[in-house]
Amino acid sequence: MKLPFSLPKSLIPIPREERFFDLLQSGASLVLEAAEAFVELLEHYDEREARVADLKEIEERGDSVIHNIKRILHRTFITPIDREDIAQLAENTDDVIDAIEEAGRLLEEYDIPAPTERLKELGDIVLDSARELVVAMGMLRFRGARLQEMLPHCIEINRLENLADQATNKAVAELFREAESAIDVIKYRDIYQMLEHTTDLCEDAANVLEGIVLKHA
Repeated sequence: MKLPFSLPKSLIPIPREERFFDLLQSGASLVLEAAEAFVELLEHYDEREARVADLKEIEERGDSVIHNIKRILHRTFITPIDREDIAQLAENTDDVIDAIEEAGRLLEEYDIPAPTERLKELGDIVLDSARELVVAMGMLRFRGARLQEMLPHCIEINRLENLADQATNKAVAELFREAESAIDVIKYRDIYQMLEHTTDLCEDAANVLEGIVLKHA
């Protein structure tokens, strides 16, 4: 029924579907923002302190997004996709942002003098994974057969995770051959493994998205 008057925009409810999809997309966009900020940190390493602070600010915004999703989930009876999937995707994206922020923080806490080529390689893989995740998450709005267009992006995230595994194994092997001390091995290995773990977390999100396709396509 059409109302005989117009509601102020502030009183017009956001459709339930759009609200959840918008929030999940915001979370994925923050993953991309964090990945870009990490790569920029490696490129402008002389600004390390400020760049690490930027990552922390992004991480805090990510926390706000997941809190909003949980709050709205608690108040919503009907959701466009399974509420468990919404909650899991929110957790996944938040975990990815946390891992990227932690990798940046370790660079500062361990007083790493300069990023290695392997660090840059892994940073680029994380960035590529984040780009694919943003595109895939945006496709949650699709219906029917169109939803399957998400699958190639999920497959690419899986490929990038395997690539990160290989890069990390090579990086650790190089450490044992070339590092000047056992402490250096531990420091760099922690950061390499954190970045590799970040791609694992992206893959976790991709697996949830694939499951949603199977349920709804």
